[in-house]
Amino acid sequence: MLDDALSGDFADAPREAARAFRAVLDAMARPGKIVDILGGAAPAPMSPAAATLMLTLCDAETPLYLAPGYDGEAISQWIAFHIGAPIVDRENAMFALGSWAALTPQTGFVIGTPEYPDRSATLIVEVDALTTEGARLTGPGIETEARLSLPEPGFFARNAALFPLGVDCLFTCGGRLAALPRSTRVEDR
Repeated sequence: MLDDALSGDFADAPREAARAFRAVLDAMARPGKIVDILGGAAPAPMSPAAATLMLTLCDAETPLYLAPGYDGEAISQWIAFHIGAPIVDRENAMFALGSWAALTPQTGFVIGTPEYPDRSATLIVEVDALTTEGARLTGPGIETEARLSLPEPGFFARNAALFPLGVDCLFTCGGRLAALPRSTRVEDR
Protein backbone atom coordinates (compact mmCIF):
# COMPACT_ATOMS: atom_id res chain seq x y z
CA MET A 1 0.00 0.00 0.00
CA LEU A 2 2.78 2.45 0.89
CA ASP A 3 4.69 1.58 -2.31
CA ASP A 4 1.60 2.63 -4.34
CA ALA A 5 1.57 5.98 -2.54
CA LEU A 6 5.26 6.63 -3.20
CA SER A 7 5.23 5.83 -6.92
CA GLY A 8 3.40 7.45 -9.81
CA ASP A 9 4.88 10.95 -9.91
CA PHE A 10 6.30 12.57 -13.04
CA ALA A 11 9.73 11.20 -14.02
CA ASP A 12 10.73 14.64 -15.38
CA ALA A 13 8.37 16.95 -13.50
CA PRO A 14 9.01 20.29 -15.23
CA ARG A 15 8.67 18.94 -18.76
CA GLU A 16 5.84 16.48 -18.09
CA ALA A 17 3.81 18.98 -16.06
CA ALA A 18 4.21 21.58 -18.82
CA ARG A 19 3.16 19.05 -21.47
CA ALA A 20 0.16 17.99 -19.38
CA PHE A 21 -0.88 21.58 -18.72
CA ARG A 22 -0.75 22.34 -22.46
CA ALA A 23 -2.94 19.27 -23.09
CA VAL A 24 -5.50 20.53 -20.56
CA LEU A 25 -5.48 24.00 -22.14
CA ASP A 26 -5.92 22.47 -25.60
CA ALA A 27 -8.84 20.33 -24.44
CA MET A 28 -10.54 23.24 -22.64
CA ALA A 29 -10.05 25.57 -25.63
CA ARG A 30 -11.56 22.99 -28.01
CA PRO A 31 -14.48 21.29 -26.24
CA GLY A 32 -15.04 17.76 -27.48
CA LYS A 33 -11.47 17.29 -28.70
CA ILE A 34 -9.83 14.20 -27.23
CA VAL A 35 -6.16 14.60 -26.32
CA ASP A 36 -3.51 12.30 -24.90
CA ILE A 37 -2.30 13.12 -21.41
CA LEU A 38 0.21 10.90 -19.65
CA GLY A 39 2.92 11.01 -17.04
CA GLY A 40 1.19 10.16 -13.78
CA ALA A 41 0.21 6.82 -12.32
CA ALA A 42 -1.94 6.29 -9.25
CA PRO A 43 -3.53 3.32 -7.52
CA ALA A 44 -6.60 1.76 -9.14
CA PRO A 45 -9.18 2.73 -10.13
CA MET A 46 -7.64 6.12 -11.01
CA SER A 47 -6.64 6.29 -14.68
CA PRO A 48 -3.24 7.59 -15.84
CA ALA A 49 -5.02 10.63 -17.32
CA ALA A 50 -6.74 11.45 -14.02
CA ALA A 51 -3.48 10.96 -12.10
CA THR A 52 -1.71 13.30 -14.53
CA LEU A 53 -4.47 15.90 -14.11
CA MET A 54 -4.21 15.69 -10.33
CA LEU A 55 -0.42 16.13 -10.44
CA THR A 56 -0.79 19.09 -12.82
CA LEU A 57 -3.80 21.00 -11.48
CA CYS A 58 -3.96 20.26 -7.74
CA ASP A 59 -1.73 21.24 -4.85
CA ALA A 60 -1.84 21.65 -1.07
CA GLU A 61 -4.29 24.55 -1.39
CA THR A 62 -6.76 22.77 -3.67
CA PRO A 63 -9.72 21.29 -1.76
CA LEU A 64 -10.50 17.91 -3.33
CA TYR A 65 -13.53 15.65 -3.11
CA LEU A 66 -13.05 11.92 -3.71
CA ALA A 67 -16.25 10.16 -4.74
CA PRO A 68 -17.06 6.67 -3.47
CA GLY A 69 -14.77 4.14 -5.14
CA TYR A 70 -11.97 6.73 -5.23
CA ASP A 71 -11.98 7.57 -1.53
CA GLY A 72 -9.99 4.54 -0.39
CA GLU A 73 -6.78 4.47 1.58
CA ALA A 74 -4.45 3.85 -1.39
CA ILE A 75 -5.64 6.88 -3.40
CA SER A 76 -5.82 9.06 -0.27
CA GLN A 77 -2.21 8.19 0.59
CA TRP A 78 -1.10 8.83 -3.01
CA ILE A 79 -2.75 12.27 -2.94
CA ALA A 80 -1.26 13.06 0.48
CA PHE A 81 2.24 12.13 -0.67
CA HIS A 82 2.29 13.63 -4.18
CA ILE A 83 -0.13 16.54 -3.99
CA GLY A 84 -0.98 17.29 -0.38
CA ALA A 85 -4.49 18.41 -1.32
CA PRO A 86 -6.97 18.52 1.55
CA ILE A 87 -9.80 16.00 1.15
CA VAL A 88 -13.14 17.75 1.72
CA ASP A 89 -16.87 17.19 1.21
CA ARG A 90 -18.45 18.00 -2.14
CA GLU A 91 -19.82 21.38 -1.03
CA ASN A 92 -16.30 22.69 -0.35
CA ALA A 93 -14.41 21.08 -3.24
CA MET A 94 -12.66 22.95 -6.02
CA PHE A 95 -11.91 19.63 -7.75
CA ALA A 96 -13.80 16.36 -7.56
CA LEU A 97 -12.75 12.93 -8.80
CA GLY A 98 -14.89 9.91 -9.56
CA SER A 99 -17.16 8.14 -11.97
CA TRP A 100 -20.26 10.00 -13.13
CA ALA A 101 -22.54 7.80 -11.02
CA ALA A 102 -20.35 8.23 -7.93
CA LEU A 103 -20.32 12.02 -8.35
CA THR A 104 -24.15 12.13 -8.35
CA PRO A 105 -25.78 14.50 -7.57
CA GLN A 106 -23.59 16.83 -9.59
CA THR A 107 -25.73 19.75 -8.43
CA GLY A 108 -24.08 19.51 -4.99
CA PHE A 109 -20.84 21.14 -6.17
CA VAL A 110 -19.90 24.82 -6.00
CA ILE A 111 -20.98 26.71 -9.13
CA GLY A 112 -19.44 30.10 -8.31
CA THR A 113 -21.22 33.35 -7.55
CA PRO A 114 -22.19 36.26 -9.81
CA GLU A 115 -19.26 38.22 -8.34
CA TYR A 116 -16.81 35.29 -8.58
CA PRO A 117 -17.95 32.80 -11.24
CA ASP A 118 -14.41 31.38 -11.34
CA ARG A 119 -14.87 29.96 -7.83
CA SER A 120 -16.61 26.86 -9.06
CA ALA A 121 -15.75 23.17 -8.99
CA THR A 122 -14.08 21.21 -11.76
CA LEU A 123 -15.22 17.60 -12.01
CA ILE A 124 -12.68 15.01 -13.14
CA VAL A 125 -15.00 12.33 -14.45
CA GLU A 126 -13.61 8.86 -15.11
CA VAL A 127 -15.49 7.22 -17.99
CA ASP A 128 -15.32 3.76 -19.58
CA ALA A 129 -15.17 5.16 -23.11
CA LEU A 130 -14.31 8.51 -24.62
CA THR A 131 -15.43 8.99 -28.23
CA THR A 132 -16.28 11.81 -30.61
CA GLU A 133 -19.80 10.48 -30.99
CA GLY A 134 -22.97 11.29 -29.10
CA ALA A 135 -24.08 14.69 -27.81
CA ARG A 136 -23.78 17.71 -30.10
CA LEU A 137 -21.56 20.49 -28.75
CA THR A 138 -21.55 24.12 -29.90
CA GLY A 139 -20.11 27.32 -28.51
CA PRO A 140 -16.75 28.96 -27.86
CA GLY A 141 -13.80 27.02 -29.31
CA ILE A 142 -15.97 24.96 -31.68
CA GLU A 143 -16.05 26.06 -35.32
CA THR A 144 -19.40 24.52 -36.23
CA GLU A 145 -20.11 21.58 -33.95
CA ALA A 146 -18.34 18.76 -32.13
CA ARG A 147 -19.54 15.46 -30.74
CA LEU A 148 -18.64 13.80 -27.46
CA SER A 149 -19.83 10.74 -25.61
CA LEU A 150 -21.35 12.19 -22.42
CA PRO A 151 -22.85 10.28 -19.51
CA GLU A 152 -25.90 12.56 -19.09
CA PRO A 153 -26.33 15.21 -21.81
CA GLY A 154 -29.32 16.79 -20.04
CA PHE A 155 -27.18 17.78 -17.05
CA PHE A 156 -24.66 19.54 -19.30
CA ALA A 157 -27.41 21.46 -21.12
CA ARG A 158 -28.75 22.67 -17.74
CA ASN A 159 -25.21 23.48 -16.59
CA ALA A 160 -24.56 25.61 -19.70
CA ALA A 161 -27.80 27.51 -19.05
CA LEU A 162 -26.27 28.71 -15.75
CA PHE A 163 -23.33 30.38 -17.51
CA PRO A 164 -21.25 32.21 -16.30
CA LEU A 165 -21.91 29.99 -13.29
CA GLY A 166 -21.69 26.19 -13.38
CA VAL A 167 -19.10 23.46 -13.17
CA ASP A 168 -16.42 22.57 -15.70
CA CYS A 169 -15.81 18.91 -16.52
CA LEU A 170 -12.72 16.98 -17.53
CA PHE A 171 -13.42 13.46 -18.80
CA THR A 172 -10.66 10.87 -18.49
CA CYS A 173 -10.31 7.39 -19.90
CA GLY A 174 -6.99 5.56 -19.81
CA GLY A 175 -4.44 8.10 -21.05
CA ARG A 176 -6.96 10.36 -22.79
CA LEU A 177 -8.79 13.52 -21.85
CA ALA A 178 -11.68 15.62 -23.16
CA ALA A 179 -13.04 18.82 -21.61
CA LEU A 180 -16.46 20.36 -21.39
CA PRO A 181 -16.37 23.93 -20.09
CA ARG A 182 -19.61 25.36 -18.71
CA SER A 183 -19.81 27.72 -21.72
CA THR A 184 -20.41 24.80 -24.12
CA ARG A 185 -23.98 24.26 -25.28
CA VAL A 186 -25.02 20.59 -25.35
CA GLU A 187 -27.83 18.91 -27.27
CA ASP A 188 -28.64 15.22 -27.03
CA ARG A 189 -28.71 14.24 -30.71
